[in-house]
Amino acid sequence: MTRTTVHLAVYDTFADWETGHTTAHLTQNGFTVRTVGLSTDPVTTMGGVRVQPDLALADLDPADSALLILTGAHLWDAGDDLAPFAAAARTFLDAGVPVAAICGATAGLAREGLLDDRDHTSAVSFYLAATGYQGGEHYREADAVTDGDLITAGPTEPVALAREVFAKLGVYEGEKLDAWYRLFHDSDASAFAVLES
Repeated sequence: MTRTTVHLAVYDTFADWETGHTTAHLTQNGFTVRTVGLSTDPVTTMGGVRVQPDLALADLDPADSALLILTGAHLWDAGDDLAPFAAAARTFLDAGVPVAAICGATAGLAREGLLDDRDHTSAVSFYLAATGYQGGEHYREADAVTDGDLITAGPTEPVALAREVFAKLGVYEGEKLDAWYRLFHDSDASAFAVLES
């Protein structure tokens, strides 16, 4: 059976704008997005939006998921509060289930050791270097990078993150994937006709 549930991690200060393209287009293409928090207590995004998680992290099972998405948040760099989400990412990757991380979430993955042996990107290389991780030689200057089941993107690249997720999950492919990116990243109106064909 093909898994069609995608899990979006939510926590206080999470950057709500970083996954809007991803979650909206996944939902429009047959996926269900469920939010997962440290608990089911409400959280407040960086944009001031209150979110009630659908389930607690302790109840998250990679076998029930097509993808785990981790966004940036001030909390990634303010202590270890979000470390359990990085540990969950390890569990997902070990189970062969993709993980997508953007902005500060990449630092959490770096601290967890998940970027030591995988090509990746982030805001800038020295941001990740400050975590003390051992993966500097695998850092790539790119909008977004996919290495196996791990997708990473910098904080200004929510559209590139979405493109990589769509490619990984087979939502859009080839010409349509390129057209989607050109439309939403480059405002290329000619791409619309390709998407509608």
